[in-house]
Amino acid sequence: MVEPVIRRALISVSDKTGLVDLATFLAGRGVELLSTGGSAKALRDAGLPVKEVSDHTGFPEMLDGRVKTLHPKVHGGILAIRGNAAHEQALRDHDIAPIDLVVVNLYPFENTVAKGAAFEECIENIDIGGPSMVRSAAKNHDHVVVVVDPQDYPAVMEEMNANDGATTKALRRRLAAIAFARTGAYDAAISGWFAGQLGEAFPRRIAVGAELKQMLRYGENPHQQAALYTSGKPRPGVATARQLQGKELSFNNINDTDAAYELVAEFDRPAVAIIKHANPCGVAIGKDMKDAYGKALACDPVSAFGGIVALNRPLDGPTAEEIAKLFTEVVIAPAADEAARSVFATKKNLRLLVTDGLPDPAQLSMTLRTIAGGYLLQSRDFGRVEAGDLKVVTKRAPSEQELADLLFAFRVCKHVKSNAIVYAKQGAVVGIGAGQMSRVDSSRIAAWKSREAAEAAGLKEPGTIGSVVASDAFFPFADGLLAAAEAGATAVIQPGGSVRDAEVIAAADDKGLAMVFTGMRHFRH
Repeated sequence: MVEPVIRRALISVSDKTGLVDLATFLAGRGVELLSTGGSAKALRDAGLPVKEVSDHTGFPEMLDGRVKTLHPKVHGGILAIRGNAAHEQALRDHDIAPIDLVVVNLYPFENTVAKGAAFEECIENIDIGGPSMVRSAAKNHDHVVVVVDPQDYPAVMEEMNANDGATTKALRRRLAAIAFARTGAYDAAISGWFAGQLGEAFPRRIAVGAELKQMLRYGENPHQQAALYTSGKPRPGVATARQLQGKELSFNNINDTDAAYELVAEFDRPAVAIIKHANPCGVAIGKDMKDAYGKALACDPVSAFGGIVALNRPLDGPTAEEIAKLFTEVVIAPAADEAARSVFATKKNLRLLVTDGLPDPAQLSMTLRTIAGGYLLQSRDFGRVEAGDLKVVTKRAPSEQELADLLFAFRVCKHVKSNAIVYAKQGAVVGIGAGQMSRVDSSRIAAWKSREAAEAAGLKEPGTIGSVVASDAFFPFADGLLAAAEAGATAVIQPGGSVRDAEVIAAADDKGLAMVFTGMRHFRH
């Protein structure tokens, strides 16, 4: 169904991308242009005829521009139902001209917050008239076209050309849905910011706003549909990264890459993490990126095939050459030098992402998970344990090297699916047990994987010999600790807090292990 032609348009935009082209097109079709402030100036500067909204309403802008479009001659012209005798009579009685096209994008509230503006400036960038016009036009989409995004200008122009200045109901309905989503996301950004200003982590209601970045080929499996949305938050990571090369990221690529990058951001020294199915299969710190990558790969080179590699320093040529020796799905780093890009250029399917920064592990941000009929909202696990937080509970205290490795292993443990066991030595993970229902099974699996890696590398003994071991939660029985001791661990870090702590401590003492309690656990489900 095609409606009557567009004869009058109201234009008020903060983002002036494509504005002059659209307005030139409209003026060329004889459409009267109404506008305000900066938008009107931009149109006049382009030599286009434009009527100020204050002249149209007969009422001046006031209160420093806070009131300019909140007027019956604006909203009456937008909301009137065409063909409704009573509505049309009201327009005639009050000398209100119909408005057929509303082109509005809102004050840049999100950008104002993102740049760290003061409270008062953020408040002034809350748009009132804009959302009101958008919602009015979207409600009356049977008769009015609403456009809130410059990327939709071409569709409007194409339909007007194809339909002698009119548009189809299908387009108007689609644009109305986009408009309501935009005002909803805008309100979500404001309410979320306001709750943060008040220190309310869990306000009475939460609203979530996100913007589609790309449709994905499929979800976790080919029969599932999926898309990537961005939250507008400035946290560096896969959602905001620039892809320098390689084929399109998949749902699983994105999920795994996010896990990898959050992990390497934990470390101040050069660090590399290799991730498979959202779990690390190798993590290490080193003197440089090449050194860290080699140590990380040695943990489990079999599982690393087809994995994700994350670096917390810019990718350089020598490191890229090492990574290129093994099939890798994605590499993510703050930056990549020309030598690295040249190496990867021969790997057409390898995705290279750069972020221009690292996420802050100590940032108090929130994570949201859907459940049937609701959501689970929690603060991100930003907990960190330092040497001064540890309680030595065994007769033997850890050595300086053991202490450094214990802290390293426990930090990695935070990023391993529970039940999690991590063996580490000399700043490198040497065995990982993840996602098991029994903690003792995680201990045994990690030791087995370490032996397997050692045999493949032709080493005389597995890396767990002389290592330390970290557990994400307490050992409920001594069996998990004994399995670690059997694997060759010499020191243990765990939260403590089990009713059988005394039994576990006694077992550690019996085996000559040093053990420290953190008082903090790191479940990850």
